[in-house]
Amino acid sequence: MEDREVDSHDQHYHQNEEAAVPELNTHLKEEAKASRLVRSRVDSFNIEAGNVSSKPAARGGPSDQQSWSRILTLAFQSVGVIYGDIGTSPLYVFSSAFPEGIRHNDDILGVLSLIIYTIVLIPMVKYVFLVLRANDNGDGGTFALYSLICRFADVSLIPNGQPEDTQLSNYKLETPSANLNRARKIKEQLEKSKTAKLVLFLATILGTSMVIGDGVLTPCISVLSAVSGINGLRQDDVVYISIVILIALFYVQRFGTDKVGYTFAPAICLWFLLISGIGAYNLIKHETRVLRAFNPLYIVKYFQRNGHKAWISLGGVVLCITGTEAMFADLGHFNVPAIQISFSGIVFPAILTAYIGQAAYLSKFPDHVKHTFYDSIPGPLYWPTFVVAIAAAVIASQAMISGAFAIVSQSLSLSCFPRVKVVHTSAKYEGQVYIPDINYFLMIACVIVTYGFKSPEKIANAYGIAVVSVMLITTSLVTLIMLFIWKTRIWWICLFFIVFMSVELIYLSSVLYKFSQGGYLPLAFSLVLMIMMGTWHYSQQQRYMFEMKNKVSSVYVRDLAKNMDIKRLPGIGLLYSELVQGIPPIFSHFVSNFPSIHSLMVMVSIKAIPISNVSLEERFLFRQVEPRENYVYRCVVRYGYKDPIEEPKEFEQQLVQNLKEFITQEHAIHEAIIEKEMMHKHKHEHEDENVPNPDLLAEGSTTSTATTPVGLDDKRVNISPPLLPGEEEQMRFIDKARDQGVFYLIGEAEVVAKKDSSLLKKIVINYAYTFLRKNFRHGGKMLAIPQKRLLKVGMTYEV
Repeated sequence: MEDREVDSHDQHYHQNEEAAVPELNTHLKEEAKASRLVRSRVDSFNIEAGNVSSKPAARGGPSDQQSWSRILTLAFQSVGVIYGDIGTSPLYVFSSAFPEGIRHNDDILGVLSLIIYTIVLIPMVKYVFLVLRANDNGDGGTFALYSLICRFADVSLIPNGQPEDTQLSNYKLETPSANLNRARKIKEQLEKSKTAKLVLFLATILGTSMVIGDGVLTPCISVLSAVSGINGLRQDDVVYISIVILIALFYVQRFGTDKVGYTFAPAICLWFLLISGIGAYNLIKHETRVLRAFNPLYIVKYFQRNGHKAWISLGGVVLCITGTEAMFADLGHFNVPAIQISFSGIVFPAILTAYIGQAAYLSKFPDHVKHTFYDSIPGPLYWPTFVVAIAAAVIASQAMISGAFAIVSQSLSLSCFPRVKVVHTSAKYEGQVYIPDINYFLMIACVIVTYGFKSPEKIANAYGIAVVSVMLITTSLVTLIMLFIWKTRIWWICLFFIVFMSVELIYLSSVLYKFSQGGYLPLAFSLVLMIMMGTWHYSQQQRYMFEMKNKVSSVYVRDLAKNMDIKRLPGIGLLYSELVQGIPPIFSHFVSNFPSIHSLMVMVSIKAIPISNVSLEERFLFRQVEPRENYVYRCVVRYGYKDPIEEPKEFEQQLVQNLKEFITQEHAIHEAIIEKEMMHKHKHEHEDENVPNPDLLAEGSTTSTATTPVGLDDKRVNISPPLLPGEEEQMRFIDKARDQGVFYLIGEAEVVAKKDSSLLKKIVINYAYTFLRKNFRHGGKMLAIPQKRLLKVGMTYEV
């Protein structure tokens, strides 16, 4: 249970605001829309924050006003980044679906019909038109779905939510008003059930692990398949050349999705042009009657004719949609309109034409199924297509690498992944990120898998399991979003869930058939990642709960002013902590070991909000800790999972500026309350006299500039008010402290399990979590704190 302390200063304000001036409180929240200065009162810990006027549209949402030139530019880039995997599937789908050859000519129509409706149902209908809408302010992927659910229901395992967070501009999405009772009941059940919260979290990190696993398998199978097409090479030579190409591929990731997309897009566009042209040529030349495959009855006849073998062949058919999840995971690198345009206008017709053309060729030459793609290429186009095919197969790995970067970036801010450095590679497109640590990890994993398996056929057995597993998790989470966030009609939800869950479960049952032939690889890989992510998240939760239970009381801070042994050092001291609901225990530990504090002390909590961006005007929340002469403040700095941490100089300027705005508004509120009370008192003393209604104070119609809260008079909204008594002195004090320097204090807490804890908890906390903390980035590096002004204080937390 959250223990929210309220200082006497805030208690005084709340009592007066509720009892004496309710109209003023309401009016101030309305005027917060018009004045940035009023926003400092909005940034309070203990009253509901007001809405801000400028509500930026979520990137990729329906209200996203973007120029067509930008959308088309992103659509062009997305072709080179997202669709390499699904675009190169025609190289091996028919050979994978018929590993033992074609026994009946109508089987070609059955498999083609399966391919057509699989592509139409899952990439086109499910992802392009439904799942992409479930983005979190323009970001996609499993963690984006999870963070979206966390915003509308209190299902996070770390209880750091605040009422003020829900008032951020990007926090709430417009939702339909129907079916509110159903949505409310589901939300209540989710919030009450610890099991539901745990299952939701585990499903999220499983999906995330599978996508990262795809980031390993896709480069391996793509590069091996490409290099294997070169005749005359030994298997060892193929492996070594593949490893060299993989290292080069991961090396270019540092240049960012923007440049990589521009570089790769022309090759992939040429590839789609070639395969669609070759497909149309084969259709016209060999057999136009394969278009009958659009009749789904051929699927039924195919299963009736082949039975168990038809079910096994689904493991090959599902390869036609590999890379589909990349459309959603890479959404943050682009946007919804760009992906919808590129897939519907380029990718979908191209790959569909390619498969239809191959089926037409196989109708005449069924014994060529093992090398269908290359055998069906007209003679003059063979070598150009072969060169482009190798380039496209190498590029195919780019989609899942970018997707891995995106979802790790999202999971970091939800305390579900150890700290790593995130580099924003584009000034124009904020969602494009590069994570050096993950890049090197994927590169090493790819080299090991390539060297260990050596053959693309063995990796293909593992590929389908990772692809279908992520799709199943996405279907489940989107269904939950439709139930209590979108509030969709129940029969639409049932239709969505039944259709896609049944199709994906059938495919999953088929790909699991090859579990022992390499299918175990993505599951084993995901298990390792899940253990790592689960360990980190659980330990962070235990650490946070310890700080909640042992936070410093406001009485302790007030007594510091009376303690003559405590020295005040010049400058501003920023004490960092993850605790957002009180003063962290590391503060008292610091004062006990170093009996001194800076002349101006700010307890800074860097808080991750489960949205993509928090505007600068809403980023800082301040509260002063009594007594005022101590100059001790609490500050929560809120970042979305795509907001970069500023450089120290810029951050210090923003913090000081927002602190001044907070003080200005505190004085304005305080003076308005006093004026209100005086006018009420004056009214009671002179009941028979004609005195102005004190409620006019809240309307700003009869008061002077010196006592009216800023922004209440529409004619003076943009005019800065004169400093109130005592305010000028505080401003001078802050400026002086800033000139003396800003110093950073970080608590290096060692987390250990209590002696009476279970053996499992001791292993997780004492060994696994400690190992992760020592081998990943520390807080000081993540926050870009200058080392010369950094002081670390050690403390042990027994959880």
